[in-house]
Amino acid sequence: MKSEKMIAYGEALQTVEEENPVPQGTEVLVRISHCGVCHSDVHVHEGYFALAGDQKLDVTGNRELPFTMGHEIQGEVAALGPDATGITVGEKCLIFPWIGCGKCGACERGYENHCEDTRNIGLNIAGGFSDYVIVPHARYLLDPAGIPDGLAATYMCSGLTAYSAVKNVGKTGKGDPVLILGLGGVGLIGLQVAKALLDGPVYAVDLDNRKLAAATEMGADGVFNSGDGDVHKAIFKATGGIYSVVDFVGSEAMAKLALRVIRRGGKYVLVGLFGGGFSMPTAMFPLRAISVIGSLTGTLEEAKEVLELARGGKIAPIPIEERPMDQASQSLQDLRDGAIVGRVVLTP
Repeated sequence: MKSEKMIAYGEALQTVEEENPVPQGTEVLVRISHCGVCHSDVHVHEGYFALAGDQKLDVTGNRELPFTMGHEIQGEVAALGPDATGITVGEKCLIFPWIGCGKCGACERGYENHCEDTRNIGLNIAGGFSDYVIVPHARYLLDPAGIPDGLAATYMCSGLTAYSAVKNVGKTGKGDPVLILGLGGVGLIGLQVAKALLDGPVYAVDLDNRKLAAATEMGADGVFNSGDGDVHKAIFKATGGIYSVVDFVGSEAMAKLALRVIRRGGKYVLVGLFGGGFSMPTAMFPLRAISVIGSLTGTLEEAKEVLELARGGKIAPIPIEERPMDQASQSLQDLRDGAIVGRVVLTP
């Protein structure tokens, strides 16, 4: 098989040919048909996440090089390990990549995506920038039926992340406005999920008027340009204060805006990984009864739920551009440069 492997952090990927892996035990070998290129892949390729100031979170210690990235994977079952059950060769599938140890408290609660000893496909173990990939167990294979090929793959990260983040808002009343910050591919899905799941009005913020127009077309009850100097005043005037902010950017500026517009008893759900920091007097958290919630990908059950939303037409498709697998390296650079609209999906 051929794989596009990271040989060194920050450098161009290289095509590597090797023998097809042979599934052992409960493992399943999947022949890859599509693999999305996610912004998390850019962070993995760089080897760090930006923190506040010049600080960086090093993430080079949890994988061996050469390494195959890619975690938004669609394909079909090619071979089964001797103990694999519940799936047959030739079945089309999506791969849930956020796999834990299966033994800790987080895994026992169904939150494998919160496991401290992760086996995340494409982040810790070999992923989808390849012809084939090994999946530890058939329970991580989901049915893509009813969703266009390629688009379905993106729901294993961008769709799932947006869905899980909005679920963190919890129950809302008709007088509980929700604000979506950032209208990239994930944010636009988050907007649609919020409209589908929540009772209150949903508003949106972005710097790009084209994205704000798209949000209006998708049902946003109001939109605001973050470049406006008094945007927080405009939000207050329109809403009287926001019950919950779901932040798909994660910058210092967006955090500052979120904390300015949240009303007493509100929630700030932080998803984006742009980097930065914020400060707030500790007494203000209880006095304003504000909750700050970090949201990381989603659970296996949530992945099944977001696929049902997509099949039911509750989530409009994001733009998909298919490229050959050997353009993986260029696609990472294009994503880093902000040149991608929607999602690039690689095909072997």
